[in-house]
Amino acid sequence: MARCSNSLVGILNFLVFLLSIPILAGGIWLSLNATTQCERFLDKPMIALGVFLMIVAIAGVVGSCCRVTWLLWFYLFVMFFLILIVLCFTIFAFVVTSKGSGETIPGKAYKEYRLEAYSDWLQKHVNNGKHWNNIRSCLYENKFCARLEFFSGRVPVSAFYKKDLTALESGCCKPSNDCNFIYISPTTWNKTGGTHKNPDCQLWDSDIDKLCYNCQACKAGFLNNLKSSWKRVAIVNIIFLVILIIVYAIGCCAVKNNKREDNYARSNGI
Repeated sequence: MARCSNSLVGILNFLVFLLSIPILAGGIWLSLNATTQCERFLDKPMIALGVFLMIVAIAGVVGSCCRVTWLLWFYLFVMFFLILIVLCFTIFAFVVTSKGSGETIPGKAYKEYRLEAYSDWLQKHVNNGKHWNNIRSCLYENKFCARLEFFSGRVPVSAFYKKDLTALESGCCKPSNDCNFIYISPTTWNKTGGTHKNPDCQLWDSDIDKLCYNCQACKAGFLNNLKSSWKRVAIVNIIFLVILIIVYAIGCCAVKNNKREDNYARSNGI
């Protein structure tokens, strides 16, 4: 069992090393060839993750296969903090995504989204001007509002109300239901006079480059997507956490095995 633990650590980390190569290569490719801000946003994290996985994997392979105990200790130290980080992020993800959902509107298939329904931390993040400018740029580059206009054409308002819009389409591509604007097409609405309690009504613009990308509803739609993504990531993290703990336990066995080998060698003058 002792020798088996060393072999398992070596095999598992060799697989991690192979995994780190395409991640690192993908990050380098993005840094050299990315054309949009969203793509450029991913290059540095991918490079950092690839380098991190490669270093940890090499430490695990060399430490277990070559019986280098101090490398295994380094490997276990990094694994321990990785387990803590994954655990903390998983708990945090469940906490901040516990609030918020779409609001059902009578007579309409789609839902509307209110920023105040989501957690304070998420609200603070999207209300930060610098953060939202970057997010808005990514949303605009995605062109999902233009696709909605192209797909729907000049459909009648009754047909539009039956369309099941995504959170981003509902929040960013059309005005809020509170505004009572006159429908022309999915992304073109005529403003009505009078005052509106919802500040999004003043921000709405039928210009395809503006629409409601600065609206609170658009921020809420983005958070609804983020909430769904984080919940899926949190579930995957739980599985990943179990795997990490198992690998960590095997690594601990490998360290004990190395110590046993070293003590045996010293006692026999090898």
